[in-house]
Amino acid sequence: MEIKTTQVDPQYMKAKPQDESQLGFGHIFTDHFFIVEYDAEEGWHNASIEPVRPLSLDPASMCLHYGQEIFEGMKAYRGGDDSIYLFRPEENIKRMRRSAERLCMMPMDGDLFMEALKKLVLLEKDWIPRGAGTSLYIRPTMIATEVALGVHSSSRYLFFIIVGPVGAYYPEGFGPTKIYVSEEYTRSAPGGVGDCKAAGNYAASLYASREASKMGYTQVLWLDAKERKYIEEVGTSNIFFVVGDDLITPPLSGSILPGVTRDSVIRLAGSWGVNVLEKQLSIDEVLSANENGTLREVFASGTAAIVSPVGQIYYRGKEYMIGNGRTGSLTERLYSEILQIQYGEKEDPFGWRVKIS
Repeated sequence: MEIKTTQVDPQYMKAKPQDESQLGFGHIFTDHFFIVEYDAEEGWHNASIEPVRPLSLDPASMCLHYGQEIFEGMKAYRGGDDSIYLFRPEENIKRMRRSAERLCMMPMDGDLFMEALKKLVLLEKDWIPRGAGTSLYIRPTMIATEVALGVHSSSRYLFFIIVGPVGAYYPEGFGPTKIYVSEEYTRSAPGGVGDCKAAGNYAASLYASREASKMGYTQVLWLDAKERKYIEEVGTSNIFFVVGDDLITPPLSGSILPGVTRDSVIRLAGSWGVNVLEKQLSIDEVLSANENGTLREVFASGTAAIVSPVGQIYYRGKEYMIGNGRTGSLTERLYSEILQIQYGEKEDPFGWRVKIS
């Protein structure tokens, strides 16, 4: 399918940020976006890259009533020689297709997705920042647009991609974060859509996240919905624990998002000879390991922050210090290694880096 490109009139182009240290995350967007339509009669059609504009939706559009909305999170990186890289984009495309199938949405054509992604990033390459730890964040999204009330899957969809320059995801940067263990609220349950990047999962997390933030914590550590005992995720990320000589992360049981960075951490650490275990781990086991000194490090993984160390855990009215509140050596090594692969500064033994310019 041909992607029609219409560039913004130069006089209406947005001013690009001058101070990359003030980028923040998710507040600045570029001049163009990609958009394509789907309906049961024509399939995917009207693919275009065009100036960013508001979407026009009927008040009865089904995404506004029944939650058929999915998205992805990706990044483009500028190397030291001005090369532009993506990191494992095919995995995000596969995951978004799986999310679509689970929510009874029409999966986006993978080839068109990749072509649109590359063309949009290259059109907006002047927006990709140069500072350490900065990148161009990419947000592909799909919404149901059939005009109808009544619970059924939509016959019409919009798929679009917006992009914008970003800095660190957390105010702490790469510094250790503080997390709050929630027993009252859960993120997802077995048989649900916890393994999809569905908008509803994030809506369900907001209340507990707000309560944690009021108490001074960066993210919520989610426990399983059945027993409120086993660790699942932290905030919008997967979670890892270094216990003794083992690197442990919860298994993909269907209620946990299969993170691309999670998989990268598992494969990279395994290649270094680290014993990586995917197994259930209770909060009591974690705190017991912390008490007896075998819990050495805790960190989260995700596209936005890559790897984020955890320095404190709050549970049942008590705060527990992890690794004396400092970033662990494995955490730091994983962060540095993945970052250098993403920026083209180091050999990429897994073939994860995709050079597009």
